[in-house]
Amino acid sequence: MGFKGKEIETRTLPVLDMSCAVCANNVETTVRGLNGVEEATVNFAANTLTVRYHPSAITPLTMREAVRAAGYDLVVEEEDPAVIQEAMERKRYVRLRRDTIGAWVFSIPIALWGMMGWHVPGDAWVMTALSLVVMVVFGRSFYVNGVRHALHGVANMDTLVALSTSIAFCFSLFNTVYPSFWTERGLEPHVYYEASSMIIGFVLLGKLLEERAKNSTSSAIKGLMGLQPKTARRVREDEEEEVAIALLRVGDIVSVRPGERIPVDGSITSGFSSVDESMLSGEPIPVGKTEGDTVLAGTINQKGAFRMRASSVGRDTVLAQIVRMVQEAQGSKAPVQRIVDKVSAIFVPVVVGLAVITFVVWMAVGGTAYFSHALLSAVSVLVIACPCALGLATPTALMVGIGKGAERHILIKDAFALENLCKINTIVLDKTGTLTEGVPAVTDAYWISGENQEALNILYEAEMKSEHPLASAIVSWLEDRKGSAVEADRFESVTGRGVRLWVNNAVYWVGSKGFLDSFRAVVPVEVEKRIERWEEEGKSVVYYGNESELLAILAISDRLKPTSAKAVETLEAMGIEVHLLTGDGERTAGKIASSLRISHYKANVLPGGKDEYIQTLQAAGKKVAMVGDGINDSQALARADVSIAMGKGTDIAMDVAMVTLMTSDLMSLPDAIRLSRRTVRSIHQNLFWAFIYNLIGIPLAAGVLYPVNGLLLNPMLASAAMAFSSVSVVMNSLRLKFVRF
Repeated sequence: MGFKGKEIETRTLPVLDMSCAVCANNVETTVRGLNGVEEATVNFAANTLTVRYHPSAITPLTMREAVRAAGYDLVVEEEDPAVIQEAMERKRYVRLRRDTIGAWVFSIPIALWGMMGWHVPGDAWVMTALSLVVMVVFGRSFYVNGVRHALHGVANMDTLVALSTSIAFCFSLFNTVYPSFWTERGLEPHVYYEASSMIIGFVLLGKLLEERAKNSTSSAIKGLMGLQPKTARRVREDEEEEVAIALLRVGDIVSVRPGERIPVDGSITSGFSSVDESMLSGEPIPVGKTEGDTVLAGTINQKGAFRMRASSVGRDTVLAQIVRMVQEAQGSKAPVQRIVDKVSAIFVPVVVGLAVITFVVWMAVGGTAYFSHALLSAVSVLVIACPCALGLATPTALMVGIGKGAERHILIKDAFALENLCKINTIVLDKTGTLTEGVPAVTDAYWISGENQEALNILYEAEMKSEHPLASAIVSWLEDRKGSAVEADRFESVTGRGVRLWVNNAVYWVGSKGFLDSFRAVVPVEVEKRIERWEEEGKSVVYYGNESELLAILAISDRLKPTSAKAVETLEAMGIEVHLLTGDGERTAGKIASSLRISHYKANVLPGGKDEYIQTLQAAGKKVAMVGDGINDSQALARADVSIAMGKGTDIAMDVAMVTLMTSDLMSLPDAIRLSRRTVRSIHQNLFWAFIYNLIGIPLAAGVLYPVNGLLLNPMLASAAMAFSSVSVVMNSLRLKFVRF
């Protein structure tokens, strides 16, 4: 269906009342089926829904109504939904802890009574009463949720627990009320109250441990969110008042004192200081700030005090964008998750079916005498099956891995990028801003016919209008020589070559060697020697001329980053082939490649040429990552299997790259690849153990070993195994938090 507005909004909304991976699948299916929703993804580990939708066709309130109708709930408040979710989850955790303790207080006496075989008058009725308390008071959520979901035609883990415990309790109650039914047939009327109560105790304990572990997986995002202060001092009529961050608006004046975190993005209106921006840019050295300079939310003011005008507040700050990007990445699904989703969708009905088959087979084999065996085996099958382990396998590893990356100033856009990054065997590096500092400066200049102010001014006009990365270096150099703008008749930029402008009907040009050749300008022999020397020193040469006459040459140097050589060496040691592409001349490119020990490089490459180069590598069967600035290299970045942008602070090319390295330290590149490899390995480990657990546990619970060695799995042990499986998957994911690069 078409929509009047083409705009699409993406929101991450907290989801309440989910108890297992099947619940997550139910919520996801419900929202995805709504008119106006483009895409919906539920992260069970984070209890969040990431949804892309058309605001003109549907609102979050409509989504909440649909989700509530399915038996769950959404938090859709604009202001601090995460805070609301945290408060509600804290209440839920307290209630879960109370129910767990209560269930065990009543279950332990029942278990001891049953296992010790004590027989006193009325003991069965005492166990009945204690079990009823466990089920009705502490385990009531399983039955309420199970019935509620059944009314909506769906089933989840609560359904399995409710069914298994109800069957065990009802059978025991029947034997308590009518023991003669079995004694008349020569059979012992066994009761299994300990099974019904202990199942609830173990499942509650597992959920409690699982909740604690899941909270640890989201510690990174909570740390990012904690960077923004809750209040700020707004200035009105020269009076300061402390207000909540949510009340600040664009244009408000805010006072920031020494040692405080800056509350919103803005620019300094009065005062000066230095600001620690390491939490955003990864750069350890504080940045000096004075009137007119930009400051960002979450960064720390040092010793000075200043006032600032808010330019971005709430969801629009750079910090909020980073938090939102990490949340969306954590909520995204790796390709392997599609298999898990399909399994989860049919998991509960299949398990119920297997339990019924187990009961029928036992009765067919042993008749009435095996009724207890048949019932206990069916109950064990219901209890031991665990959709949670499958549902938690991928999202917990992703949450920890992507969160770990954010802590290390590596922003990963989604699970697809994370999974593909570990497959990369070839990396193509842009030179400027990636291997080099990205702050070039004019080191040498030579004028063929002598320097004059008019030529300086025309060059200044050309470079002021140029968008080339080296233009700012030439402008800065010209300003020191009192260069000023002139009136040009016409200006033209030639991508990858240079610029030309017309002044007084004469054409002037500035650019590369290829641009010089197009004007057929002659380069004197002594100038050729000078150019050769500069290029051997690794400097870029810019040519400036008038018509077919060369007026001057400029040498520009951009220093290599201190960590570039180490990063290239590390990548090579990891088995990754490194390529260098640059628009510089052959000698300059060769000099840089030689100093970094890069065997594969190409000089004089235009933007389209980078795209073609990557296509050539891919045609050879290589998995290619392109590292650039995210804007000038957009064509090549789009072509690569994984696009990686180097950036810091507000310059982050979030909309272009799959991965953004916020720090200028190139060593974060091998760190990102290691992180990807370890996270994907953790996902595969989790999925392996989750599938193996169910593949082994369900047949074992059904009693396949009984004919061999008489082994029958007690439902209590089955429930303990089920609880342990979910916790073990989460704990395996949490190991990523302690990985050192």
